[in-house]
Amino acid sequence: MTLDRLRPVAELLLDPMVTAADRIGFTPDGVSVVAFGFALAAAGGFYLATPLGYLLGALCVLANGWLDLLDGALARTQNVDSRAGDLLDHVLDRYADIVLVVGLAAGVGRYDLGLLAVTGVLMTSYLGTQIQAVGLGREYGGLVGRADRLALVGITGVVAAVVTVPFGPLSVVGWLLVLFAVVGHLTALQRFWGAWRDLAA
Repeated sequence: MTLDRLRPVAELLLDPMVTAADRIGFTPDGVSVVAFGFALAAAGGFYLATPLGYLLGALCVLANGWLDLLDGALARTQNVDSRAGDLLDHVLDRYADIVLVVGLAAGVGRYDLGLLAVTGVLMTSYLGTQIQAVGLGREYGGLVGRADRLALVGITGVVAAVVTVPFGPLSVVGWLLVLFAVVGHLTALQRFWGAWRDLAA
């Protein structure tokens, strides 16, 4: 289950946005920074933990996801792909992952679940780039990739805006943090095991 497999399809749908951004004069690095700004705004909305805050957070997460695709497509269109740009994109993506989880956890006062969730998220991403570093290519697969996480955060934001009663011991946001904690670490282990087998073969 990973929406990252649909990345090529999504990039085709981005063509009009890429053309517009190029004509306006946006740079890929600038788009990456704006995408991170939307992640910060989403985290702020989730921290408020109000129906409006959750809805605005969900919209900002959607914007962050689309802009995260746009920066790479724009770099290829402008023929300015660079290792520096790739580094900036990955660093801002990781900070975006952190602030989103922190915003969700702070909004419901579950910093314990937030810690477990953010380590799961970061280990998933770390394994993706570490596998690339050892020469196997960038790994987007696994149980839950970044696109899946953003989709789940957006959906949860919408649901949390409507459903305010808890589901058993946790709110819908709390259960999302549990999911990220468990599935994040399982995805990291899944990526590790797959890469280990490839390297040992």
